[in-house]
Amino acid sequence: MSIITLVRPPCLISKGTLQGPITPPIGVAYLASSLLKAGHEAHIIDALGEAPFRHHPCFKGRMIAIGLSVIEILKRIPPRSEIIGLSCMFSQDWPYSHRILKAIRVQFPDALLIAGGEHVTAMADDLLRSCPEIDLCVLGEGEEAVVDIANALAAKGDFSRVAGLALRRNGNLLVTEPRARLRALDEIPPPAWELTPIHQYLDNDLGYGVDLGRSMPILATRGCPYQCTFCSNAAMWTPRWYARDPARVLDEIQHYLTHYRATNIDFFDLTAIVKREWILEFCALVKSRGMHFTWQLPSGTRSEAIDRDVCRALHEAGCRNMTYAPESGSPEVLRRIKKKVDLKNLMRSMRGAIREGMNVKTNIIIGFPDETKREVWQTIRFVCKMALAGIHDVSVSMFSPYPGSELFNQMKAAGKLPPLDEGYYLSLSSYTDITATIGWSENLTSRQLAFYRIFALLAFYSLQYAARPWRLVLLIVHFLGNKQVSRLDKSLHDFLKRKDDLPSA
Repeated sequence: MSIITLVRPPCLISKGTLQGPITPPIGVAYLASSLLKAGHEAHIIDALGEAPFRHHPCFKGRMIAIGLSVIEILKRIPPRSEIIGLSCMFSQDWPYSHRILKAIRVQFPDALLIAGGEHVTAMADDLLRSCPEIDLCVLGEGEEAVVDIANALAAKGDFSRVAGLALRRNGNLLVTEPRARLRALDEIPPPAWELTPIHQYLDNDLGYGVDLGRSMPILATRGCPYQCTFCSNAAMWTPRWYARDPARVLDEIQHYLTHYRATNIDFFDLTAIVKREWILEFCALVKSRGMHFTWQLPSGTRSEAIDRDVCRALHEAGCRNMTYAPESGSPEVLRRIKKKVDLKNLMRSMRGAIREGMNVKTNIIIGFPDETKREVWQTIRFVCKMALAGIHDVSVSMFSPYPGSELFNQMKAAGKLPPLDEGYYLSLSSYTDITATIGWSENLTSRQLAFYRIFALLAFYSLQYAARPWRLVLLIVHFLGNKQVSRLDKSLHDFLKRKDDLPSA
């Protein structure tokens, strides 16, 4: 038996970011459950969940870390820990995660220090060269790998025989045999929420989506079958999508409703709705079991399988908020970024969702490397069209060359990226910060992109409230009553709450 401590670092955001996602650590909770099932001793340090309202200005005031300080994290790690693992999913978090790893190494010089997550998977070679504190990098899904690492340590075995790792061997980088994707998702033990401060999230109505009450996260599927060139998911998950049995998903939800008194479920899936038959079966089971809860799809979904009948079934089964991800209103841009979406079908799907009572948000990205002014204006026209169609919210983000994505690899190979240092990783946070636009376009300056971004947002909300003035009244009522229905409600609440907390940090 090995003793393993898994660390979920604080959330790192830029000062101008509207919304900092304060979400339960579903990734490390899954890892811990697999370790427990294999007979190992597991601990979780959720630095975000243990102090979700504590904000630390850092990196010369440019960034804000939400959660425990580095010293507090160190104090919570059990001294007997033989393996200490850190999860780094997002590349903009890496500079702070690097600080944590350095501090852990000083205090625990003999522990095996491992790292995993999407950023680690994409940049394992760079991390092993620039961060000597790390012993092993876990590539891709970690449930099986972390158990194999713990078993190898207990047996004093050779880590080079463990699949899905990157490590150093005789001063060189060694990548072990690739590990196959997990397909039997229902055989993975459920997340070990009992090891996390889950009640901090539940009692304070914290979650990924809009605040609809006590929210628990769930994964019904893993992966995404699409290969958008700006997205890093393929490096982590491969372009394969696997779904759980809908009945087993509902069994887990029922446990959350009963054991944790949850009232809402946030689906953390990359692309939850791919197969029409799956989602219709899930909705039918919700009704046949007589279950009553709300649920959301906050991370974005596709439109191909969502017609008016599916929208009706979703709403009847309790779905209240959906996010679509068209990314661009330019057919040429969509073709280049391999975003296989038909804008007419997408608009039809979104209108159907609105008619059936859903609150709909969309994600837009501008500033792709070869995007032109004409193509940006095509996207702005599409944003205006969505506003008039009744879409409730839109985010207009800046393209960032994200590690692990196809565009990142192309730009790196062409020498179009600066050194991958602390400054570069911190700059990636600008994609959600309207006060810090960083452009990577060959045809548009950062200043031009900042104008287009703000213009698109102003145009969207001006047209929406002009066409539906009651929504502006509701926004004010919700704000004064501390109620959330739309993603704008949530963003305003989170941003102002963070501003209130900063002086005491």
